[in-house]
Amino acid sequence: GNWITKMVFVLVLGDIHIPHRSHDLPKEFKKIFLPGKIQHIICTGNLCRTSLIQYFRGICANLHLAKGDFDEDHPLLEDEIVVEIGNFKIGVTHGHHIIPTYDMEVLMATQRKLDVDILITGNTHQLEHVRSSKCLYLNPGSATGAYSATQSDVIPSFILLDLDADKAVPYLYYLKDGAMVYDVQEPFVLPSR
Repeated sequence: GNWITKMVFVLVLGDIHIPHRSHDLPKEFKKIFLPGKIQHIICTGNLCRTSLIQYFRGICANLHLAKGDFDEDHPLLEDEIVVEIGNFKIGVTHGHHIIPTYDMEVLMATQRKLDVDILITGNTHQLEHVRSSKCLYLNPGSATGAYSATQSDVIPSFILLDLDADKAVPYLYYLKDGAMVYDVQEPFVLPSR
């Protein structure tokens, strides 16, 4: 096929809950959320403060923002998003309708409905990385470490997705003992369509 071979960095984050459950993004994260380095931002929702949209706009122009169950209506927030970045079709939804929470059957049905290669959801406040032969399932967790319905002690996290031709490499970032660390995952190779 005609692969688009330009490396693209996608910042994936969500469940921010400012100002209700957290006052700001961790300063360690903000140090690398820089203009010129990131080409797309995908947010799984629950920003809660629309001024964050302006902050994201300062980092890059390509915003894909899902609406969480605590978000107010805003023209940029959508319940479900399908976006093509490079050669990948990516689906984004907050995931509060996925019951039971993070149930693989429901996630797989959502992936088939949206017809995507990568499905990104939030809601659990847990960093998740699951793959099948057809799809990469990602959950960036909570970028602020905001508490969830089931957990009070949440580790702040996000994902940086490196898309290059037919490969997607997820870098899972999180805070550990006050420092930012990351785990590089195996490349997910685009299934032939």
